[in-house]
Amino acid sequence: MPGLLTIAELTKAVEAGEIDTVIMAQVDMQGRLMGKRFHARHFLDSAVNETHSCNYLMTVDMEMEPVPGYKSASWEKGYGDYMMKPDLATLRCLPWQEGVAFVLCDVMDHHGHEDIPVSPRAILKKQIARLDAMGLSAMMASELEFYLFEESFEEAHAQGYRDMSLISPYNEDYHLFQTTKEEDVMRAVRNGLYGAGIPVECSKGEAWAGQEEINVKYADALTAADNHVITKNGVKELAWAQGRAATFMAKWDYEAAGSSSHVHQSLWSKDGGEARFHDPAGEYGMSEMMRQYLAGLLAHASEFTCFLAPNINSYKRFQAGTFAPTKAIWSLDNRTAGYRICGSGKAVRIECRVGGSDLNPYLAFAAQIAAGISGIENRMELEPEFKGDAYAAKRAREIPSTPVSYTHLRAHETF
Repeated sequence: MPGLLTIAELTKAVEAGEIDTVIMAQVDMQGRLMGKRFHARHFLDSAVNETHSCNYLMTVDMEMEPVPGYKSASWEKGYGDYMMKPDLATLRCLPWQEGVAFVLCDVMDHHGHEDIPVSPRAILKKQIARLDAMGLSAMMASELEFYLFEESFEEAHAQGYRDMSLISPYNEDYHLFQTTKEEDVMRAVRNGLYGAGIPVECSKGEAWAGQEEINVKYADALTAADNHVITKNGVKELAWAQGRAATFMAKWDYEAAGSSSHVHQSLWSKDGGEARFHDPAGEYGMSEMMRQYLAGLLAHASEFTCFLAPNINSYKRFQAGTFAPTKAIWSLDNRTAGYRICGSGKAVRIECRVGGSDLNPYLAFAAQIAAGISGIENRMELEPEFKGDAYAAKRAREIPSTPVSYTHLRAHETF
C-alpha cells in the first residue's frame, strides 16, 4: 500500500531531507488524535521506542476538561504520565503535510510497559485476542458521513457556529453534477488518504445538502479502526487546507439528515482463508455462527448503544424516515432496520446502521465483537427476520432514544 513506511524507508527519507517531522498520536475517549510532533532525527534516535503524555488525556471531555470519577487518572493521583509506544505497522507519510510522517501509538504504563486497559486501542485489542483464542478473526469496515461548509473553521468559530452555509444548496445523494463542484475538497481527500496508506474506495454525495460520504476498504478490526481515525482527522485537515470546515456531528441540524458511521463486520478463520459467516445451505447464505453472532448483537443492543451514540447530540439522529434506524432488529438488505444483512457468498456480512459518525471506532468495534462472542458462546438463537418498514413497526425492539445510564446495566465479563 503506498504511503506506509518501514523504519529503513523513514531513515532514508530523513537522510534525503524529504521528511523532517514525525507525528506520534494516541486516540482519546472521543476518538480524536492527540500527540506530539517530533524532529524526525530525534524520533529515529529515541522516540521510536517511546515517549510520554499526561494521563489526563484518557479522562477529558470534548472541551478538554478532565472529567472526575476515573480510577486510572485524577487530581488526587496527580495526573502523571502514560507511555506512548509507537505501533510501527502504522508508520506512514501524510502527503497533505509536507515533510511529515505519522505513527499511531499504544498507551502503556511507563512502569510495567503494559497496555492501559481503559485505552480505546487496548479495549479493542482485548476483544480481538478473544476471537484469536477461538481461532477467529474479524474483518470490519466503517462508512463515514460528514458535512462540508463554505466557511473555514476559523470563520465558523467567529460566527458562533450559526448561519453556516452548506457547500451545496440541495440534496446531493449520488448527485454527480453537484459533487463535481466539491472536488477541490473531495479529490484531495481521496488522493491524500490513499497516499497515506488508507485504502480509499470512493466518495459520494449523501442524503442531504452538503453531506458527503467516504468509504474505505475493509480490513482486520484493528487496522479498520486505525483507518477510521486517520480518515476522520485527514478529512478535517484537508477541508481546512481548502478554506472549508467539516463536521462529523451525528446531527448538526435537526432538520437535516444525520451523519452515520455504519459498521460492516464478518468473522473469518484466523488465517483469513475461510469465511465463517458463510454457509451456502443457510438462509441468505448465513452460517450458524453468523446467526449466533447476530443474535448476540441484538441481545446486547441496548447495552452497547452508548458506544455507537456516545453524545447527547447522537440521539437526535434517530428519526423515522431519515435512513437512521429507530429499531434494533435485523432484516435482509433493508435500510430501515438497525442491523442489515448484505452481500452474498463469502462477502455476506452484518451492517450495523446504529452508529453515528461521532463514535469512537475502537470502542464501537470492541462492543460489537464482545456482543457477537456472547451470542456464539451462549449459542443464542436468532429471532425471526423483520420484513417491511421498520419505522412503522409497533412492537419491535427500540434503539434507546436518550443516553442510557450505565449504573443499572449488568456487568458482563465479556465487556
